[in-house]
Amino acid sequence: MAAAGQVIEGKYEILKLVGQGGMSKVYLAMDRRLNKQWAVKEIRKNVRDSNNELVVHSAVAEANLIKALDHSAIVRIVDIIDTDRDIFIVEDYIEGETLSSILEKHGAQSQERVIDWAVQLCEALEYLHTRTPPVIYRDMKPANVMLKPDGNIKVIDFGIAREYKKHNVEDTVSLGTRGYAAPEQFGGIGQTDARTDVYGLGVTLYHLVTGQNPSEPPYELKPIREWNPQLSSGLETIIQKCTMLNPEDRYQSCAELLYALRHYDLVSAEHRAALKRKRNLFLTVVGVAAAGYLTGGIGLSMRNQANREDYQQNISRAVNASNVEDRIRYYAAAVDIRPLENEAYLGMIEAFKEDAAFTVSEEEELRKKVDVYREQMIQGGKYADLAYEIGRLYWHYYDYGRGGGTDADQNQITRMKCAVPWFADAVTYGSEEAEYYNRARIYRDIGQFNKDITLNIVEASDKGMYAPYWENIRELVELTAGREEENEMTRLEVYRLALYSIEQYARKFRSEGVSQEEQAEVYETVKGAVEEMDTTSDTTEYIKSSISARFQAAENAIVNAFR
Repeated sequence: MAAAGQVIEGKYEILKLVGQGGMSKVYLAMDRRLNKQWAVKEIRKNVRDSNNELVVHSAVAEANLIKALDHSAIVRIVDIIDTDRDIFIVEDYIEGETLSSILEKHGAQSQERVIDWAVQLCEALEYLHTRTPPVIYRDMKPANVMLKPDGNIKVIDFGIAREYKKHNVEDTVSLGTRGYAAPEQFGGIGQTDARTDVYGLGVTLYHLVTGQNPSEPPYELKPIREWNPQLSSGLETIIQKCTMLNPEDRYQSCAELLYALRHYDLVSAEHRAALKRKRNLFLTVVGVAAAGYLTGGIGLSMRNQANREDYQQNISRAVNASNVEDRIRYYAAAVDIRPLENEAYLGMIEAFKEDAAFTVSEEEELRKKVDVYREQMIQGGKYADLAYEIGRLYWHYYDYGRGGGTDADQNQITRMKCAVPWFADAVTYGSEEAEYYNRARIYRDIGQFNKDITLNIVEASDKGMYAPYWENIRELVELTAGREEENEMTRLEVYRLALYSIEQYARKFRSEGVSQEEQAEVYETVKGAVEEMDTTSDTTEYIKSSISARFQAAENAIVNAFR
């Protein structure tokens, strides 16, 4: 058991125990290098029974699953440390309390508040379901949702999440929380899929808005207005559709459910009655409508024109703004007017780059815009271009954990990990004919290697990973060296990555057939490019100096690998 004051891996100082289960404990820890708090889950390995082995396996599987995810409403895994006695999983420390705790203290929550949470949860689940392969959460309930002080939510505990397997008939294991779990989670009714999470979310909304716990007798989901007649009939209809026993009768995706939640008032009985009255008047007013058709068309055209003008006005204001804050604000306003156009998003991205640092607060501002409209942008065919530029923003500028010395290497790894999903989207939704396509693929594969390699080394499953990684590094250097059209920050980050890779893995590259001459050639290319480079800012001059200081270490690594 870890103790207060203990330092793990020379980095994470245990502050206090904040929670525990049967075979695991969760601590609050301080990252000494980044001066940031994390949650550290400790799982003992030396309890010799099958149940413990299952817990350890499940924890590692959960960590592997989460580390590939990147969404503002999903907890992040940042480190996995495997020791002789324990596995330590380092993840976001989330301030706040679970929705189950809020229910225990205050009972049923207001309809408006619940719908706001539901929209955020829907967006998070839709993100999971659109991964490749899709991730099915399977354990949606108030206890697994944290409410932060800023009003936003985080989904936690991916212990029974799974990747959807296209050809499976049903799940191999029946898991879930009674009352919240869909019927198909208990076997015999097919494989769990996105509609399983729709069911769990529907039951969660039922509990939140009525205060009635579905996992307690009589295990019955009554219409919500039997508990509170003041609730919307539209929300009642949505929850009933979510919780149908047959998956075919539910919403077929969280995108479909998200639309319904945002327009729940249009689903209400009152609204349908109003529509019926309007329909009865239709024949009476059809002549007038025909006469007014032209006027309506003109009005719509005028409104579209006004939107275009407002959009362009905000773009113009952003371009001419005297400071970065105003520039970002005007671009954000333009996004809200025409969210399916890339121009304003790209303007925000360029503004974020101006101080050579993409901060966590800027990340939240950008993600709030992009996450909401992602699916519509994919359908419009413009998303891949934007995803590539966001990937580059993370890869070269993300400020999280940035520092000097070894922290610079850690920050570079963090930036690569955060960029991977965006480059993966650029490859998935982009055209092979696009100019950036091959570079996006290389970035994706290099980032994925750095996400996976630590755990694969621990599990002794890293064999065969280094030759493809080397080929991607070599090709990236080749695409970058000498290209003046690439800005100096981009070029320097590529050169630093190449040197870091040689320094870390020269022996591994040799073991998988990469010759000394090949490694030396890339090293000389990087060294020559850095020495010839004229920097234009203090930031890039500092990076250049830090790269130059590592020339000898990289050269020694090559020599030692072949000694």
